[in-house]
This record gives sequence, structure tokens and C-alpha cells, in this order.
Amino acid sequence: MTPIQAESLPQIIAGNDVIAQAKTGSGKTAAFALGLLNNLDVKKFRVQSLILCPTRELADQVAKEIRKLARGIHNIKVLTLCGGVPMGPQIGSLEHGAHIIVGTPGRIEDHLSRNRLNLDNLNTLVLDEADRMLEMGFQSALDLIFSLCPPQRQTLLFSATFPTQIKPIAAKIMRNPITIEVTETHDKESIDQIFYQLPDGYHRTSAVRLLLANHQAQSTVVFCTTKRETQELADDLHSYGYSVMALHGDLEQRDRDQTLLQFSNQSVKVLVATDVAARGLDIDDLDLVINYHVSRDPEIHVHRIGRTGRAGGKGVACSLVGERELNKVARIEELLNITVETQPLPSTDLLDLPIGKAPMVTLQIDGGKKQKVRAGDILGALTSKGGITGKQVGKIQLFDIWAYVAVEADVANIALKKIAEGKLKGRTFRVRKLKG
Repeated sequence: MTPIQAESLPQIIAGNDVIAQAKTGSGKTAAFALGLLNNLDVKKFRVQSLILCPTRELADQVAKEIRKLARGIHNIKVLTLCGGVPMGPQIGSLEHGAHIIVGTPGRIEDHLSRNRLNLDNLNTLVLDEADRMLEMGFQSALDLIFSLCPPQRQTLLFSATFPTQIKPIAAKIMRNPITIEVTETHDKESIDQIFYQLPDGYHRTSAVRLLLANHQAQSTVVFCTTKRETQELADDLHSYGYSVMALHGDLEQRDRDQTLLQFSNQSVKVLVATDVAARGLDIDDLDLVINYHVSRDPEIHVHRIGRTGRAGGKGVACSLVGERELNKVARIEELLNITVETQPLPSTDLLDLPIGKAPMVTLQIDGGKKQKVRAGDILGALTSKGGITGKQVGKIQLFDIWAYVAVEADVANIALKKIAEGKLKGRTFRVRKLKG
């Protein structure tokens, strides 16, 4: 177990309310998921656990982890209720019942206010990254949800940070909570932090290109402060030939989902994102994080760099520091108890190096779980006579009416033809390449 799991899980199993704080990527999700599964009575087909998350991406990640941990429990149903998707299918799923609900406050509030969701049998309430929910303006939704939860329940609050605005909420909704703080920070062993001094008048896009060339990472996230800045940087990098996509709140939900999926599939090498949009980003091997600007809030800096060096892995976090950002660096030094020495940017000669392409391409198949399509069907079709080898196939992800498969870029056309001209479950499905 990770330190936060070892310290929090015994308290959770004992039935105590718990406030747990630990760095991003430390295994918090498994800790509360195992706790709520321990409380579950599968024979009672009622909502017994509710997990609130700030974004749909994080909710999807949490639900996926719970399903994985619950594979040994027969007939368990986990339902995700988030905004940005049609209400109709969610209403139908709620009518069929569920044991565990994972969702965003706004959509949960909507279902509760229309009497579609009943929390009378709730025994476990989890707030995952409550600090971000408050920042995003979910206070009124949270208040309604809390008012409809049974008073006799277990409440778990997990987060990487615990700002002062969380304390009144904790005092209001929790009973004698046990506070657990794993002081383990993003140390030099897991994340190599480098702060680059930006010369006056030097264009930040050029600086990002230098860092990409210098570190030659397989996967990179560049954090920007605003949606406009995010899209403009992605457009600039694309014009130079980089494999890049943007992730921000102005995108349609389907586009956000496909962007994250392609990045996790290694079909896109660089993701330019806002802080909120990147919540729930869980990439096993994220090599490099670049901060386009130093964050005003040092806690957000911790969240950003925590995207890399996860679960014992190693990563690099680079921050571009302008003359006016030295006060922000000082706040980071104070929070992390480090001394920052800025470095000059790498040589501009690096810009002459060839730009690496994404190793994979993602194919979207217009058929999924509802058509009884399985991962084995897709793999079999791709590797049948005249196709590609199993080693050339990456992640296969199944959804209700779509499936996605990553294949090595140099065999993408062969794979596309095999799916388009072959059959899955005895029928032909349309297939297309997603544009990275």
C-alpha cells in the first residue's frame, strides 16, 4: 500500500469520518474505493455510496478504478452522472437502480431536484478534490446534496490540498473526523523540477519549443492559465508541425473526451491544457510537464507537477519564469520548502532538430458495448490474415456505442482497412481515424 492508503484505510474500515490529504498520484482513489466497497450490501439494490468529483474526466477515472477493484463482487452496479452528456440515458439507468453513484455536483443536484435520485439508503459520502469543487462555484449544489444525505453516514474527504474554505464544510458535514496528512511531497526522486529564466521580450511559444526539443519526451502536458491562451499555444505549435491538441472548457464534451483518449493512447504527443480541464488526467507514463506561466497559487503548481512522476514513476516539470513572476516562485519555495535557482533556456540550435511524431493513431469504430463488441473481437479482426501483429495494437477502449483502438502509426491504414472491410460480431461497422 501507499502511505495514504496504509494510514487512511484502517480508519475508513473502522467507520470513522476521514479527512485525508496527500499528493496527486498517491493512491487516494483506491483508499476510499476499498472503504466504500467494504460498506456495500450488494443484495440491497439501492444507492449506498455517492462520490462527488469536480469534473467529468475525474469522475470517469474514479468510476473506472472502482469497477476494477469491484471485479470480485457479483452484480455490482456503478453509475456515472455528469454534465455535458444527454440526460435521457442517465434517467433510464437511474430507473434500473445502482449501488454506487459517481458524479459532478451540478448534475447530481439536477437529478435530486427532479426526484430521480434517492439517497435515503446512503451509507458513504465521498468528496474527491473538494477544493476544486468550491473553486468552480459548486457551493450551492453541494449544500443541497448534503441536506438530502442521511445524517447517519460515513463522510470521507480526500484532496491533495486543504485550503481554509474547506474547513467550514468539513465542520458542517463530518462527525469527529480523523485527519490524515501524508507530508510526502513531490521530491527530487520522483520529479525533477527545473525553472527556466525567460529573457525580456522572449516569446513563450519559442521557449516551449526549446523545452520540447531539449527533453524529447514521449508525452508532455503544457499548462496555461486561460482557455484562449491554451488554444492559441496549441494552434501555434500545430503550425510548426507538432503533434498537439488543446484541452479546455470551451470544447464540446465529446471533443474533450476524444482529446484525452488520444493523448492517453499516445496518438498525440503534446497536450496543452487549462488546470480545470486537466483534472482527472491519469496518464501512466507522462514524462514532462511545462508551466507556460508560473501559477499564482502554489497549491495549483503542486497539482500541475503532480501529473508526472505518479505512483513511483519519474518525471520532469519545467516552469517558464518571467521577471514579474519571481514573487510566485517565492510562494512555491515556501510551500515546498525548496530553493529555486533559475536556469537559462537551452540553446536555440535545438530548434533545428526534427520534430517527433506520435507513435500511435487512434481508430474510432461505430459500435460498442450495446452492439456486444468486445476487445477480443477488435484484436481478432486486426490480427487476422493480412492484418497487423498483436504487438502493433495499443489500448482498446469500449463505450456504449463506440470503441477506440490505438495502432502503430505506420500500420494505421492497414488496420483501418481490416476493420472497414472485415466484420465484428458478424456485421460491418464504420471506422475512421481520429485527427490528432
